[in-house]
Amino acid sequence: MIVVMKVGSPEAEITRISDEFSTWGLTPEKIVGQHKVVIGLVGETALLDPRQLQEISPWIEQVLRVEKPYKRASRQFRHGEASEVVVKTPNGPVVFGEHHPIVVIAGPCSVENEEMIVETAQRVKAAGATMLRGGAYKPRTSPYAFQGHGESALELLAKAREVTGLGIITEVMDSSDLERIADVADVIQVGARNMQNFSLLKKVGAQSKPVFLKRGMSATIEEWLMAAEYILAAGNPHVILCERGIRTFDQKYTRNTLDISVVPVLRNLTHLPIAIDPSHGTGWSTYVPSMSMAAIAAGTDCLMIEVHPNPAKAMSDGPQSLTPERFDRLMQELAVMGKAVNRWQQPAIALA
Repeated sequence: MIVVMKVGSPEAEITRISDEFSTWGLTPEKIVGQHKVVIGLVGETALLDPRQLQEISPWIEQVLRVEKPYKRASRQFRHGEASEVVVKTPNGPVVFGEHHPIVVIAGPCSVENEEMIVETAQRVKAAGATMLRGGAYKPRTSPYAFQGHGESALELLAKAREVTGLGIITEVMDSSDLERIADVADVIQVGARNMQNFSLLKKVGAQSKPVFLKRGMSATIEEWLMAAEYILAAGNPHVILCERGIRTFDQKYTRNTLDISVVPVLRNLTHLPIAIDPSHGTGWSTYVPSMSMAAIAAGTDCLMIEVHPNPAKAMSDGPQSLTPERFDRLMQELAVMGKAVNRWQQPAIALA
């Protein structure tokens, strides 16, 4: 249930109303929109009459029920307004959201060594990326495949940030690693395989770093939004949703099926920022440029693209990684489309 306050409502009255709702056993959450303040009410509201709630104060414009099972993630919870996630980086704030320039995250699947991660960070920054991705802990289908360098890789990511000023995003697989990852990462990624690891979701929701929540490989949109709800309900409002391809019946030609239609669907359902990962979504670097442009056309807020200085020798996901040179060209191509939809900020480097 949400309580929409009138324009110009006094702060003291908003506080008084929130305090009164608290005495009813409800959890009020103040949401400051562009024009109005909304108070979200979480708790047992089924028996409450919206008309009676509206009589509490003349400053209440209307009271509405949130019908979706994902209350806090619902766009209705913010009275139709989009939210934004602000990430503090050495180069300044990076803002994810519907009304901001598209954020480009780039980097290798796994952190392999210092030279490789620093070189990649420098190249993707020069091309216009504002965040660096790199796996320290890697979930792999085979127990014999490279699992990442762990804590030592976190130190290398910190070094890359020191050199370039890029924000860092890396994945958490186990809650026991969360604290040390949060010490380094500016954004904490929850991967597809952990999307419904509810214990982990509660833990990342209880800390303050933004969370990049990837869609499970066989998850419905509602299951995905309910996973986001776990993080939001635990107290962390800074959630970014990432579509990375789902498992369908045809895996012969692509690694996954990248669901581009999810962008407008989510835009209608949730206020949370939306990202697209065309690298995992297709599994082949050849298709990444086309799907990146399609994602911009669909309205994505962010792109996550895998880049490796030598994909043929990558320790993981080489076939879907772009070379730095191809990423340079892609950023120039994306700039054309991004500027056309008025959502591009960083100038792409000139082609050689």
